[in-house]
Amino acid sequence: MAETKNKKDDNIVFIGGKPFMNYVRAVEIQFGTNNNKEVIIKSRGKFISRAVDVEQVIKHGPLGQNVETKRIETNSEEFENQEGRKVKVSTIEITLAKK
Repeated sequence: MAETKNKKDDNIVFIGGKPFMNYVRAVEIQFGTNNNKEVIIKSRGKFISRAVDVEQVIKHGPLGQNVETKRIETNSEEFENQEGRKVKVSTIEITLAKK
């Protein structure tokens, strides 16, 4: 299943290299089983388009009538790569909320 952080961040789904539908299911579980009012989809770099795709599948799927996009935030993070160089990577955070 898709990754989630600690208890405080249990409504966050981090998008990465796992199969696409794992992330869709993770968001559905956050709304359904965990009964969260909001779910945050986070991604960076080359996985940003996957995060947008997850949001669109949720909004146009069975939950779509009950879920809306509340906020989309873009930013960038700076970190050191394996070679020791500082690199900036774009990030996105999409907040979905129950209507």
